Amino acid sequence: MAVNANKLTRIGIFYDGNYFLHVSNYYAYHHARRSRISIAGLHDFVCHKVAEEEETDVKLCRIVDAHYFRSRLSAQEASSEGNRLYYDRLFDDILMSEGVTTHYLPIRSTAGPRQERDIDMWLAMEAFEQAITKQFSVVVLLAADGDYVPLVRKLNALGTRVMILSWDYEYLDEEGRRRSFNTSTHLINEASYPMDMHAIIDNPHVDEEPLVNALFVEKKKVAKVEIVEDELMRSTIFSLKDGYGFIAFPQTNNLFFHFSFLVETDFNDLREGDTVEFSMSKNEYGEPIAKNVKLVLEPEEVV
Repeated sequence: MAVNANKLTRIGIFYDGNYFLHVSNYYAYHHARRSRISIAGLHDFVCHKVAEEEETDVKLCRIVDAHYFRSRLSAQEASSEGNRLYYDRLFDDILMSEGVTTHYLPIRSTAGPRQERDIDMWLAMEAFEQAITKQFSVVVLLAADGDYVPLVRKLNALGTRVMILSWDYEYLDEEGRRRSFNTSTHLINEASYPMDMHAIIDNPHVDEEPLVNALFVEKKKVAKVEIVEDELMRSTIFSLKDGYGFIAFPQTNNLFFHFSFLVETDFNDLREGDTVEFSMSKNEYGEPIAKNVKLVLEPEEVV
């Protein structure tokens, strides 16, 4: 029995939640995939890649522990941001269903950048302690900060191999500013198994394609809607984000609109639940979106 036990490759996964959120948002809003990262798909990917690196059967690679660390708003502050509480709870349910233990620190407006250091330190201490007590064969880090280098070195000293899932990407935000995210080269160099995730996703080998496709949440199938250009329609704003939002439109799982699509309306004047007038169009992927979005004022609001 001892021999069989030694054949099991024990994997611990540790998420830097703020980093993971940035990556997931990138694929949801700026990448051709237009979909979020799937936790279940990611865990399956990890098991297969660890099996490949450890030269063992994937059936003998098991995630025995997973932890997610993130700073977040208080319930009172989140409740003032539309559906923020709902989406936070929804993601908590996803993490819970995949056996991921969550760790949160409240965001304090006076803390500044210290808040990020606090959560990073908590992740590092927890990962090191769990690696000792649970004797992981491999620790997987979803992190990009060079501050995790001492943790990786400590894990190496324990004889625990470290896999880093790294993403390097850039995009233009809603205001046309170039944004980029890069993983610390020092962190990558310390890892036993660095995974260049953006390259794997954009250029997968033929035998990797099913595994890579499963990394993304499957899009809901929506009924085809005949789009008549310039036809004016009305509905209400379902949700608002930073520079973009969604209009309630059940036939297409809600319609995306960008602040640049507004006419005679300031994006800052919009509120969830407001009635808007718009015309339907398609984006470059053939998906329906709202254009020429205009706030409809009730009679008593007109001055």
